[in-house]
Amino acid sequence: MNSEKKRIVFIVNPISGTSKKKGFDNIVDRCIDKDRFDCRIVRTEYAGHAAKLARQCADEGTDICVAVGGDGTVNEVARSLTGTHTALGIVPCGSGNGLAHHLRLPMSMKGALSIINQGEVDTFDYGIINGHPFFCTCGMGFDAHVSLLFAQSGKRGLATYARMVLGEGMKYKPTPYEVTLEDANGEMQHCEAFLIACANAAQYGNNTYIAPGASMQDGLLDVIIIAPLKGIAAPVVLMELFTKTINSNPHVRHFHARRVHIRRPAEDAVHFDGDPLMMGPDIDVEIRPRELLAIVNPQGHEDKAQPGRMIRTLNKIIRH
Repeated sequence: MNSEKKRIVFIVNPISGTSKKKGFDNIVDRCIDKDRFDCRIVRTEYAGHAAKLARQCADEGTDICVAVGGDGTVNEVARSLTGTHTALGIVPCGSGNGLAHHLRLPMSMKGALSIINQGEVDTFDYGIINGHPFFCTCGMGFDAHVSLLFAQSGKRGLATYARMVLGEGMKYKPTPYEVTLEDANGEMQHCEAFLIACANAAQYGNNTYIAPGASMQDGLLDVIIIAPLKGIAAPVVLMELFTKTINSNPHVRHFHARRVHIRRPAEDAVHFDGDPLMMGPDIDVEIRPRELLAIVNPQGHEDKAQPGRMIRTLNKIIRH
């Protein structure tokens, strides 16, 4: 009987995100269908450990490898599973949970485990920026600047991030870029930009939609260039991220491409799935079609716009 069961390994990051994971082992024991699955739970001990554990799972032929943590943990696990027969599962425990939101996974542990019990798997695209895999978004400019400050602050949580967005937004100086969309007849864009985002999924997380129409199954990057913002334009764009209307803003240009080359004056920050990293002046981004297996919500893959926590937090900060 055991040989017929699928094998699941849960990789738990004890310190990621803001959600407490106390009692997770007991929740798994109560919620996972033991007639269908054999489960093992492991915990990470250092940065990069989740990627190593996930590679071991793939090498051993594990059926499902579940990331239990925030976007960084999901990225580590997912990048080790690309091109393998091991499916990614997610129990979202972070502050953004971008990929989980895009896949319409429940935000509760019990809800996420119920989806894993159903065992429905599909294939998805992922992206690479200068050799670093990403699954939701990557970018440079303002969002990478805030991601770097957020990481350096040592403070977690949605309120901290929202304060940085509002505080830095009024003083951020745009950078000149050359953007070549290599699969769009080599078209070159010369621009100054508040930010440039290359999106595989629709949102950053917390229902902030940088690319509302993005699909993780179309083999294309959604490339969003936001021009420098002044005065009321900045908060207007910010609010449009929560209402899926950013594409109608005159400061925003939207393209599709399989590969993108971006040149900027000097080394600066980029982010991939929210994690910041310094990179040089030349940036290459490309899509890898349908190379990731992932557990999906049988009720549908696409997320729904729900302004939710992030916009409520911004409103509180603005009022105070």
